Amino acid sequence: MDNRPQWGTRAGFILAAVGSAIGLGNIWRFPATAYENGGGAFFLPYLFALLTAGIPLLIMEFTLGHKYRSSSPATFAKISKGKEWIGWWQIAISFVISCYYPVIIAWAGSYSVFSFNKHWGDDTEGFLFNEYLHLAKTPGEFGGLVPGVLIPLIIVWAVALGVMFAGVKKGIEAASRIFIPVLVVMFTLIVIRALTLDGAAAGLEAFFKPDWSTIMDGKVWVAAYGQIFFSLSIAFAIMITYASYLPKKSDITNNAFITGFGNSAFEVLAGIGVFSALGFMAAQQGVPVSEVVSSGVGLAFVVFPQIINEFPGFNELFGFLFFGSLILAGLTSLISITETYIAGLQEKFNISRTKAVAIGGGLAALCSLIFATRGGLYFLDSVDYFINTFGVALAGLIEVIAIAWFAKELKSIQKHANEVSDIQIGAWWRFSLSVITPIVLGYMMFDNLRTNLTSEYEGYPREFLFNWGWTVAIGAILIGVLFSMKFRKDHNSLSSSKNKGVSS
Repeated sequence: MDNRPQWGTRAGFILAAVGSAIGLGNIWRFPATAYENGGGAFFLPYLFALLTAGIPLLIMEFTLGHKYRSSSPATFAKISKGKEWIGWWQIAISFVISCYYPVIIAWAGSYSVFSFNKHWGDDTEGFLFNEYLHLAKTPGEFGGLVPGVLIPLIIVWAVALGVMFAGVKKGIEAASRIFIPVLVVMFTLIVIRALTLDGAAAGLEAFFKPDWSTIMDGKVWVAAYGQIFFSLSIAFAIMITYASYLPKKSDITNNAFITGFGNSAFEVLAGIGVFSALGFMAAQQGVPVSEVVSSGVGLAFVVFPQIINEFPGFNELFGFLFFGSLILAGLTSLISITETYIAGLQEKFNISRTKAVAIGGGLAALCSLIFATRGGLYFLDSVDYFINTFGVALAGLIEVIAIAWFAKELKSIQKHANEVSDIQIGAWWRFSLSVITPIVLGYMMFDNLRTNLTSEYEGYPREFLFNWGWTVAIGAILIGVLFSMKFRKDHNSLSSSKNKGVSS
């Protein structure tokens, strides 16, 4: 009898999967990436990457979860002996991300409150680094906890863990049914308001105007694959775990297309909203749009407060909607990331969900305190870069090679997906995963290694990058291997005990 939790409805699963995919990167990474890589011309390699890597990988991970009905480590163990370490490595990556991700959500929570009186003042950059984060002068220095970050961080974890304790159907699915529609409505209101601003047309022209000369640039295509890869929650155990809760009759391929295109649609919507606002800011300052384009923390917590300051009306509402959108996008992703190691712990140690949430979530919450210190932004920047570059991307490459080249499971996965799906996949799907995706990810890894071995990321001291970058990324691999060895030992002991009992 299968006692595994299940989604209540197909819509619940899709909303949870889309919620996992839609994160902070959709809002603050995609618009600048598209602009810097050919504007409107970028959408051609972006769409190609979605169809040859994003959706094929989603189909693969959805099918693996649905077929084996297990957490990521157990799934890889069932695929082939000696491969469960890949699943534990993915879970280790998710755990690391779940330690710093809630801190950014906490910042957004603070800024949503600051919006009501524009508490950040005129010097938004100085406010962020000096008055809010109380940023330490030297990377690697802790400098004590920052109360303004710690308090909202506790609230974020209380919400996230509350959802996790409630379970898959009553917790994750219920939260996704609320958060995702509200997020879409809130961000749509932002876009509508931004489109009415002076200068919005210039911003949209900068965003959508195609520079076709970039199409022949290999780095633009790599950027497109990188954006698709990092934005779809692929290769860190999430989609395998979520799909393991699907009922036996589930249209896997259709679900993957809906999730992939839903995520991309939100990215385009984010691009329209962000560049309309940037166009307004450029018009107010009398400078070209190119001079105000930003991404990441700088866009969200420096540039957007400046835009809100210059708004002709309803500044407070616009600010609250923007930072509220960051909170919701961040929470749905944090919940999905946390679920990976909750499921892994439950299966590995045969413990209740409550204990798994308390142990896994509690440990992650404690570790997140590191990023709520005065040196937190430095730690976050380095850990985020290295765990994504040499964690998620490398894990994705190893996952595809292990399944397509060594285990030779693609035909088996294809057969299972086709048996339960309306949209049938064929040779194009296998070719994409066995040839195109490994080549692109392989080149990305080679280029990233070459870059990071010959120069220091963001000019940080080498010792700091080793301690808070390389060590974290390599440590995730080692933890994966150690857990798999323990997992195998426990599994072998259990098997011998059963055999002994049968023979006696």
